[in-house]
Amino acid sequence: MKLKMKSLLLAPLFALSVSAALGQAYPNKPVRIIVPFAPGGFTDVVARILGQKLSAAMGQQFVIENKAGAGSTIGSDFVAKAAPDGYTLLMVSSTHVISPWIYKSLPYDPIKSFTVVGKLVDSPYVLLVNPKVPARNVKEFIALAKAAPDTIHYASSGNGSSQHLMGGLFVALTGAPLKHVPYRGSSGAAQDLVAGVVESSFAGVPNALAQVPQGRLRALAVTTAKRAPQLPDVPTMQEAGVAGYDASVWLALLAPAGTPHEIVAKLNAEVRQLMNSPDTKKALFGAGVEPDPSTPEAMSEYMMQELARWGKIVKDAGIKLE
Repeated sequence: MKLKMKSLLLAPLFALSVSAALGQAYPNKPVRIIVPFAPGGFTDVVARILGQKLSAAMGQQFVIENKAGAGSTIGSDFVAKAAPDGYTLLMVSSTHVISPWIYKSLPYDPIKSFTVVGKLVDSPYVLLVNPKVPARNVKEFIALAKAAPDTIHYASSGNGSSQHLMGGLFVALTGAPLKHVPYRGSSGAAQDLVAGVVESSFAGVPNALAQVPQGRLRALAVTTAKRAPQLPDVPTMQEAGVAGYDASVWLALLAPAGTPHEIVAKLNAEVRQLMNSPDTKKALFGAGVEPDPSTPEAMSEYMMQELARWGKIVKDAGIKLE
């Protein structure tokens, strides 16, 4: 009886020691960060910056692996079904909480199937047009679209993507009859925009920084309520006359549901420290984003709020898959 009681008392202590050892030993092999979008896009750029920094800080390679398709749901499903051991992570954007409102069914739950490691960055999108478009500002762009319905197209990285939703929200608030053209990634959309195959796009700041200064594209407005520090001369949508338009894209790091708390806490601490370091801030600024790290708890709550918010936007704007 005494032996049994002693075993019962020691069991929790043993579990705690094993758990602590697990956290201390992590990582002892390469870690994969799954990016559910094509290479070269907004999420991919930030993932590669983070992967490089984490590799140096944690002594193991953090390898970026792109699994694009179906509005980020293919890569997300892959991670949802991965072992919850901290060696397969997922870099998600706002699209993660948009997909449930766009697709009839998902093979995973955007909240319950994952453990949140933390928020990473925030950024506006930018309304970009090809220089051949005879519109110097948002009002002229809206007037041009209304004068010739369905002749002005906007490219996105795919159905259900953040770019798609940014355009859908613009159409809903302005009545401008833009035609959506989904691509299989933001790089393809950007290439056709520069080539003049499509007239416009709601793209990430990195795409704007790569093209606008050289005159290959024209920036009409940013989608957030405040201007982007990288594009100080570009007005906000509200400044440009689109009342009520305020939308940003955020990125977060997730792990499969059930990932040990010690591993999540260790990753979160490293990520927050890296995001606040001057060299990372400089790299992210150059990539067109601002660091906004958070605790897992704060990001979990924010994701629930964003899930409800984008659900309302999708419903009110009548956005559907083409």
